[in-house]
Amino acid sequence: MRFAAVGVANTLIDVVLFMLLHDRLGILAANCVSTIAGMTFSFVVNGLFTFRADRLTLRHAALFLATNAVTLWMVQPLVIHGLLALLEDVVGPDDLLVLGAKLVAIGVSFVLNFVAYRFVVWPAAGTREADRTGSVSSDPRP
Repeated sequence: MRFAAVGVANTLIDVVLFMLLHDRLGILAANCVSTIAGMTFSFVVNGLFTFRADRLTLRHAALFLATNAVTLWMVQPLVIHGLLALLEDVVGPDDLLVLGAKLVAIGVSFVLNFVAYRFVVWPAAGTREADRTGSVSSDPRP
């Protein structure tokens, strides 16, 4: 739930900036700017709030950046361009189609990011309490 809540805020930052900038900068540059803004917010809030890291380290930052470089700067533009190529001839180019393609791309990256954050970027977050007490927590939160 924490990841989803942060994701909603992050998505609003990303989508609003993307929609404001895509006509002026083009899809690639607008996506880069909007995802950097959202990524900065996401790193801090997911690290400290969602995955409850004691502190944010350079290792976390490097793994987080690598994850997002793939999901936000490679996967998202491919999904957006792929959907536009498939649907533009049927629907015609318009902002609603671009927005829809961006939202689908965000959904794909949401799933990929959660898996990477949980198991690669902050894998120890769920085991910290067990390390301190010597037992596994009954807390069902991820």
